[in-house]
Parts: sequence; structure tokens; C-alpha cells
Amino acid sequence: MSTPTSTSHYPSAGIAQAIEIHTLSVIVDNEPGVLARVIGLFSGRGYNIESLTVSETEHQKHLSRITVVTRGTPMVIEQIMNQLDRMVPVHRVVDMTVMGRSIERELAMVKVRGKGDHRVEALRLADAFRARVIDATVESFVFEITGAADKIDQFVSLMLPLGLVEVSRTGIVAIARGPEGM
Repeated sequence: MSTPTSTSHYPSAGIAQAIEIHTLSVIVDNEPGVLARVIGLFSGRGYNIESLTVSETEHQKHLSRITVVTRGTPMVIEQIMNQLDRMVPVHRVVDMTVMGRSIERELAMVKVRGKGDHRVEALRLADAFRARVIDATVESFVFEITGAADKIDQFVSLMLPLGLVEVSRTGIVAIARGPEGM
């Protein structure tokens, strides 16, 4: 399987670069319209957002943290970060992927319909993945699972043949390891 690459229209850009997935954490003022401006930066330049989460993290300072997962060449990721950093309500932009010392997690709720053996197998797999049953009826379960995105992807794919009904995911959140803050 080959890695997708991108080439530039500019001769000075040189060699093709591989497309990479990066997790960016952005600290912004918690005020109306900030999220729309950040998202507008992505859509206006044709950048895709794989995952997006946002929440107020410091109530006293009125700051929110936006976590964006996007893909692009290293040059495109750097360009995104520079453009975000120049926005007025943005206080800080950190590429958690480059930082290397970060933890990424996601939460999902997974609804599975089934009876008999399928029901028993769904419970067995949920136990193996450390998913919790948060709702149960005689015909269905809703599981809550947290972890890395690929773990959730794997859990969902295993539930497909057992009667997967729907999935709701939060998107990725990330935080740096160690005593320092962002």
C-alpha cells in the first residue's frame, strides 16, 4: 500500500511530500463567532477536518480549546498553523502530533440490536474492549467506549455483523503528557 503524496505547482517546492494526519490544539477566546471563523479558515482554503471538538476549558479567563484533526503535507499543516496563529481570538496553536508526547482519546456510543447468540457475542466483545453497557432492552444495547480512534473503529467494525444500528462519536481530544500545560 503506498502513501498518498502531494506535489506543488511551485518549482522551488521540490520533492513530493506524504499526506499526514495531525491533531492541532487551539486555545481561543470563548466568544460568539470564533468557532465559525476557525472553521471558515479550513473550508475557505479547501482543507478537510477529520474531527472537531470544542469546549470552554478556563471559565475565569473565558478560554476554549478547539481540537482539530486534519490531514495534509507537512507544508500544508504548517500553513494551517500559521494562519490559525494570526487570527485575533487565537491565543496559542500546538501541533500535538509533532509534540509527540500527547494522549488522544475519543468517546463513542454504539447501539447494537440483537437476540440470542448475537446478543451474547456483543456483550463478550464489549467486555474485551472495556465498553460499558449504558442502556439495555430485551432487543438492544447501547455501549459506551473510550479510547484511541482506531480502537473505536475496530469495535464498531466487529459490531457490524452483530446488528449495529448506529454510532455517535465525540471526536478526538488530546492533551500533552507531563506537568506542563499548553
